[in-house]
Amino acid sequence: MPDLLIELFSEEIPARMQARARDDLKRLVTDGLVEAGLTYAAAHALSTPRRLVLAVDGLTAASRAQREERKGPAVGAPEAALQGFLRATGLTMDRLERRAGAKGEAWFAVIETPGRGAADIVAEVLEAAIRNFPWPKSMRWGAGSLRWVRPLHGVLCILTDEHGAAVVPLELDGIRAGTVTRGHRFLAPEPFSVVSFDDYAAKLKRSFVMLDPAARAEHIWNDAQNAAFAAGLELVEDKGLLAEVAGLVEWPVVLIGRIDEAFLDLPAEVLQTSMREHQKFFSAMNPKTGRIEGFVTVANTETADHGATILAGNQKVLSARLSDAKFFWENDLRTVAEVGLEGMAAGLANVTFHGKLGSQADRIARIEALAREIAPLVGASPDLAAEAARVAKADLQSAMVGEFPELQGTMGGYYARAAGLPEAVANACKAHYQPLGPSDDVPTDPVSVAVALADKIDTLTGFWAIDEKPTGSKDPFALRRAALGVIRLVLGNGVRLNLLENVFIDSMSKFIALDRSAAALAQATLLDQLDSHGLDETIQLAVYGDIVRRNSPEATDDEIERALLDCYLLLAFLHDRLKVHLRDQGIRHDVIDACLAPSPLAATSAAMPGNDDLTLLVNRATALAAFLKSDDGTNLLQGFKRANNILTQAEEKDGVEYSFGPDPKFAEGPEERALFAALDTAEATIAPALKSEDFATAMAAMARLRAPIDAFFDQVQVNADNQTLRRNRLNLLSRIRQTCLAVADLTRIEG
Repeated sequence: MPDLLIELFSEEIPARMQARARDDLKRLVTDGLVEAGLTYAAAHALSTPRRLVLAVDGLTAASRAQREERKGPAVGAPEAALQGFLRATGLTMDRLERRAGAKGEAWFAVIETPGRGAADIVAEVLEAAIRNFPWPKSMRWGAGSLRWVRPLHGVLCILTDEHGAAVVPLELDGIRAGTVTRGHRFLAPEPFSVVSFDDYAAKLKRSFVMLDPAARAEHIWNDAQNAAFAAGLELVEDKGLLAEVAGLVEWPVVLIGRIDEAFLDLPAEVLQTSMREHQKFFSAMNPKTGRIEGFVTVANTETADHGATILAGNQKVLSARLSDAKFFWENDLRTVAEVGLEGMAAGLANVTFHGKLGSQADRIARIEALAREIAPLVGASPDLAAEAARVAKADLQSAMVGEFPELQGTMGGYYARAAGLPEAVANACKAHYQPLGPSDDVPTDPVSVAVALADKIDTLTGFWAIDEKPTGSKDPFALRRAALGVIRLVLGNGVRLNLLENVFIDSMSKFIALDRSAAALAQATLLDQLDSHGLDETIQLAVYGDIVRRNSPEATDDEIERALLDCYLLLAFLHDRLKVHLRDQGIRHDVIDACLAPSPLAATSAAMPGNDDLTLLVNRATALAAFLKSDDGTNLLQGFKRANNILTQAEEKDGVEYSFGPDPKFAEGPEERALFAALDTAEATIAPALKSEDFATAMAAMARLRAPIDAFFDQVQVNADNQTLRRNRLNLLSRIRQTCLAVADLTRIEG
């Protein structure tokens, strides 16, 4: 079995594209080989800035010959059908066979495909892979039609077996495959020939090329740590930069330098960001002072002066960059000293947030009002939360954030401290953006939590109001991330608030005046939507209409109803994100569904209240999930479903609802009387336990129903001939159902 080696040698490939390119090359080639009838033992892809490499081990030498029989039209079928069959098979009439069958004679085609050598298949597959390679961006050069991320200079493609290496016959726009490659651009530019992957890797290393990107990254990190330690510094970890730098060099040479004293008073984040973004430098911290005092750069070559010239040039460029950063920093501090942080934010009135949602200043005003409402619910001072909301985005007008947008929030904290604002306000400037992703920290300071919730909820309600909801995989305004942020803020801090009544309705109502035409909806259509969600528009207007009118006094009833419906749909969206979030914690989606109640906007609430209190909902779901994993939970679930099925069938058959209280005087046996007693005991425990949110006690009380329910079904005939007994027992089943539904809607549990 031969081994295949492919190298696509080009000008420098952008570092950010290399990982995906490795995966794409491996996928396209191996999938093509398998589809063509070849098999292989293993495949791995590697890359340097100038080459993509694929090694395939244990490739079969040829594909197998194949014989396929296809049944065609019946003898005597229309000529058009016969000609279509011939076109589909690629045969002529004299190659068809006439065979008798159960339904008469028919034409058959026997298609024999001979096996093909691996070299021919590889050439075909590789050419297709190169011509259709999914680069994010590609280019043409010269007079050819070939497109590649950068000009492609050579293709190395050989099959190696016990007889030696053979070149795969392939030519692309004048580039002929061969056995030749090149090493480092400056240290070993001469071409050389290889006969196998091991030979290739060894010769590349001698030619100053480290082929494996993981090995390059490890080498860079180890050398950088050692250099920093020798200089009395500690390297600041930056995995993203490490992966990028490993994609910029073929022969990494680590150099360490010192930052000029004039720049050491700049915030550490400014130094790190400037060096990382502009120079691709790692930061080195003095462990004694906690300041960034040095940098590590990675050269792509060895020099006679051991990198002194390179380092001097880098330090000169770095000083120029940091001079700009120092100017921005000092200019921003002067602005804050002169007009304050709120004065810096004044220019946001001229910055559009969204065409339908107003300016950034409009948004800040909404966030301030919402943060003031949320603050008491999370234990924060309303005045501090409002102050933090007013200045949290002021640094968007700063020169520093204009240069380094990724420092938004971080610089706001520095400027807030420089302005003498409370520490809680300064912390909120950065923390209100958090969490930015599933692994980001969740703020815990109450003021930060209040502003962060207000910021994300304003985003969600605003884009819901203008009907810019996520669709499929498209989420241009990152609303899924905002929803997950709300969930993590609430759960991570144990916040207890009813999102609909306390937050969503108040926030959504502020958008009616922004675009009333967008909120208008035909009355019939609106009522249909409300009805489909179990909502009663009269109840909504009576209970929640005043909240909307407080913010939009001129709102019509239709607009109020539309705003309330949007709030309900937004809550449903949040529930969907919650299911995804809890799935990783082992809580199934059906358990969450079982704990969800009808909306508090609904006219009636037959199940549990508080489905917009996420902390309460998760506590209930956690207890239910633990209960269902126990034997008692599993068996009780089966007993409940049996009772529910019998009761549902009887109600459908009889056309009545068996919801009247059963009378224990009609109980005929010890099992039936025991069930009455068990339900009395369970109900007496479950109701106060649910009221005090002691879900574990409620679940335990429900678990004790397992044995009497099992005994009842084993010994008692529900559909008795005596109609009085039958009605009483069906009402008893209804009582079982209602008792269990008080804890969770077990009808939603799967399995």
